[in-house]
Amino acid sequence: MTEFSFDALRRAPDIEADNLFAVDASDRLILDEAAAALDDTVGHPGTVAVIGDNYGALTLGAAAVLDLHGIRVHQDARSSELALAANARRVVDVDLTGRYTNHPLGRELLEGATVVLVQLPRSLAALDDIARAIAGYADPSVVVYAGGRVKHMTPAMNEVLSASFDDVSASLARQKSRVLVARRPRDGVGVALHRREFHADLDLWVCASGNAFAGTKIDIGTRLLIDHLGEMAPDAHTAIDLGCGTGVLAALLARDRGERGLRVIATDQSEAAVDSARETMQANGLADRVDVVRDDALGDFDDNSADLIVLNPPFHVGSTVHAGIALKLFEAAGRVLRPGGELWTVFNSHLSYRAALQRAVGPTRQVDRNPKFTVMVSTGR
Repeated sequence: MTEFSFDALRRAPDIEADNLFAVDASDRLILDEAAAALDDTVGHPGTVAVIGDNYGALTLGAAAVLDLHGIRVHQDARSSELALAANARRVVDVDLTGRYTNHPLGRELLEGATVVLVQLPRSLAALDDIARAIAGYADPSVVVYAGGRVKHMTPAMNEVLSASFDDVSASLARQKSRVLVARRPRDGVGVALHRREFHADLDLWVCASGNAFAGTKIDIGTRLLIDHLGEMAPDAHTAIDLGCGTGVLAALLARDRGERGLRVIATDQSEAAVDSARETMQANGLADRVDVVRDDALGDFDDNSADLIVLNPPFHVGSTVHAGIALKLFEAAGRVLRPGGELWTVFNSHLSYRAALQRAVGPTRQVDRNPKFTVMVSTGR
């Protein structure tokens, strides 16, 4: 058994701040509720799967304290994968990176799993995707321990799990956290497929997995940015849809300007978003015009390599309202834009990002504004 301290976990390379934490009480409760089942897997590598581990508390807690090997892990956010790897190297004397492997949500993650630890997602559609995947691929004896903070949990989560499992129960609450325990996968539960919706006003199909922001809808901030696509960097050769979500902006840029030689890249740190964007391109016949890449804040992009970046940044870090992610993306855009290139950003008007954009990118002016959202264009230095 290896000594392990949850307090040593860090969020980096994700945003770090005094009010943001790498572990919470639900991580500890999930591990405590699952302790006996996890103990039974000792000596049986490949029987434990972890889904939604934010920064490594579940994976590394199981690996270090119970000396487990062969843990299979799915993390939607690329920053979570990187944080897990960093924590695995630094929180204990033994390098734990060899104790786990990363996988997409699907058969290779779950086949043969008898215990699955889950940090509950906020979206019911995302939870349905997870439950269906476990029921469809895991061992029939599988037990699922899905936990979260009580303030973010609803009775509908029990109903979603009950659609895929015959036995769903809840633990006692502890430190404002609770765990749902699911057993006995139902027969014939189909694995979730991408949802799709046709938007006639744009002549565009939008495809989405359960964990993709806005689903098959087009959020109103993105719609305001769409109104200005024709004005954006008319001589651009390379455009990036940063934080692309389901790929709406990238698809429209590629359709309207691809024949004029515009190379379009859609990038997001979310695996669900990247999968959804690829499906959106395929559904609209644009797969050969848009490169879809999973990346954390343009980390794999060269300096001065883009003429145009479009961005609808998030204003939450998990469940906390925080400007950190937006500021991180502004700085990334400022590095990747060529001098004279343009960053077009839409954001909630009350956030007042103009000064931050000018510092990170360059001269910034307002292009549009309505009661909720503001569009600004910043020119790279």
